Amino acid sequence: MPTETKPDTTEAKRATRLATSEAARKNAKKLHEVVKYPHPVLATKGDPVTDFNADLEQLVEEMFDSMYAAQGIGLAAPQIGISKQITVIDVSFNENPNDKLVLINPVIVEREGSLYEEEGCLSLPDINEKVKRAARVKVRAQNAKGEFFEVEGEELLSRALQHEIDHLHGILFIDHLSRLKRDLVLRRIKKLIRNGEW
Repeated sequence: MPTETKPDTTEAKRATRLATSEAARKNAKKLHEVVKYPHPVLATKGDPVTDFNADLEQLVEEMFDSMYAAQGIGLAAPQIGISKQITVIDVSFNENPNDKLVLINPVIVEREGSLYEEEGCLSLPDINEKVKRAARVKVRAQNAKGEFFEVEGEELLSRALQHEIDHLHGILFIDHLSRLKRDLVLRRIKKLIRNGEW
């Protein structure tokens, strides 16, 4: 999920985010390329994680770096071509270390209310549409050490949690659109692909 692009975002905040992105590109041990729709991995349910080891912790670190480099606030393993139930989220975009979330084998256990807000996706660059989501969710997941925990999210965090967990089940945000809107988006993407712009 890309960073929010609201008109009231200050120039200073944009500059900070750009600097964070550039630092991730420069200092990361390994960056993964974000795959774009219609890559088949994006339509496949990820496998549960069963091995909690140093390799997994390294992958999580690489996912955060890749997310920041792509200027996103969420990244799921299928978006980097790895069909596993792993996602990372940071709605503060590296401004608050406490906002960094690692969710492995996550399950939404509670939903409440509704939101109808614009969403985008790193795997669908420059495509933004309004999507209906729960206003608040509670998620049960494991961390990189395999320990279970729960996290609750409202507003932006709620949307990010739902968006990224969808990725782990082969669902994209455009799958929540009406058939007409989805067809319009798919036609636009096909045109971009034909023109070599995707």
